[in-house]
Amino acid sequence: MADEVDVVVIGLGPGGEDAAGRLAEAGLSVVGVESRLVGGECPYYACVPTKMMVRAAGLVAEAGRVPGMAGEASVRPDWGPVAARIRDEATYAWDDKVAADRLTGKGVRLARGRGRITGPREVTVDGRVFQVRRGILLNTGTSPTAPPVDGLAGTPYWTNREAVQATEAPGSLLVLGGGVVGVEMAQVFSRFDSRVTIVEAADRLLINDEPESSALLREVFEREGIGVRTGVNVTRVTHDGSEFTMHLGDETLVADRLLVATGRRPNLRGLGLGAVGLDENARRIPVDGHLRAADGVWAIGDITGMGAFTHVSMYQAAVAVRDVLGEEGPPAAYRAVPRVTFTDPEIASVGLTEAQARDQNLPVRTAVAPIPESTRGWIHKAGNDGFIKLVEDVEWGTLVGATAAGPSGGEVLGFLAVAVHTETPTVALREMIYAYPTFHRAIESALAGLAAQARGE
Repeated sequence: MADEVDVVVIGLGPGGEDAAGRLAEAGLSVVGVESRLVGGECPYYACVPTKMMVRAAGLVAEAGRVPGMAGEASVRPDWGPVAARIRDEATYAWDDKVAADRLTGKGVRLARGRGRITGPREVTVDGRVFQVRRGILLNTGTSPTAPPVDGLAGTPYWTNREAVQATEAPGSLLVLGGGVVGVEMAQVFSRFDSRVTIVEAADRLLINDEPESSALLREVFEREGIGVRTGVNVTRVTHDGSEFTMHLGDETLVADRLLVATGRRPNLRGLGLGAVGLDENARRIPVDGHLRAADGVWAIGDITGMGAFTHVSMYQAAVAVRDVLGEEGPPAAYRAVPRVTFTDPEIASVGLTEAQARDQNLPVRTAVAPIPESTRGWIHKAGNDGFIKLVEDVEWGTLVGATAAGPSGGEVLGFLAVAVHTETPTVALREMIYAYPTFHRAIESALAGLAAQARGE
């Protein structure tokens, strides 16, 4: 016999957990379905534990910057405290009881298992059938994927999930993939004395960011002793029981561990999308401005293709919840999606890159202000690598994109995200007072560069 409820939320990552809790607190009967851990990838294998790793690696790097600045210092990196903090403070040894109790405390019924849409307004979870009065909200997220490299399958390579569970830093590490996960992990383990080489098939690291960001990060990595191979293809991978060997044409690389960070796939297979008229083989679920995917079906998070970020999923959850409840509110807008790569320097961006803007045939001009040339950058000295880059729509006189690379780049980005989101005229931004001496004051220099170009200087 089917169980009648108002809403079923399939997938309890950050957005799904938030939506389920909000809907239950609004008085609806809600079932939350999760086959893994309540809270999803972010608190157990991604955002939270990896930033603990980044924080620890940053402390090691700062100790190394003391000579010549503040006396003498030495540091002996020890992965033990990092692993313990991830286990005990962040993940509770990968146990979701706290998260599950938090959710059920809001009135959500938790159904453990794989949820599948088995008909219009019907979800089946391991044999249990739920008839849904209001609708179904999908938030099934993504999983790590590996490229079809000869010999790779079946080897004990790491993904982000294994890397955050490491109890010691490997003596040597190969990182396959130069995206966000790859570059963050490469620098972290390098600072804990792993010999690291990062391999990327594209011609540069962070291919979705500005070329200036890629060049900066490569320069920093090579200075820190991290090997960088770009524009190369891996032809074969072998594992002899103790070491990985990666073949790159004429070059061979050997390491104790291999981290594969080449992308993720949406968890849509077996979800039963065809039962509500959606494409079973889709790479993402198309949604409208209120996150509606079909009659009585909403989708949020990574599976919508609007940005694989926790903050996007949480933002979409709020929009979808309003729609489920019949409340008024603006549709989702994505012109100012912020993104941060937590390397040192941080690479933080919002909106469009210069290339993306030009691909959309927008008339743009850009300006770059190096952080070391700012007063705060000069004062900071050791570890002051970075820049501010602004992308301005010439016709409208507003920013359509920006990058803040450098110390606390993610925090500096907040100012730029507001400017892009609100479409504040650059003339108004130039008329502001910028605190001195701060890193964000370099934004003023970049704005001056835009103005000089407008004058033809």
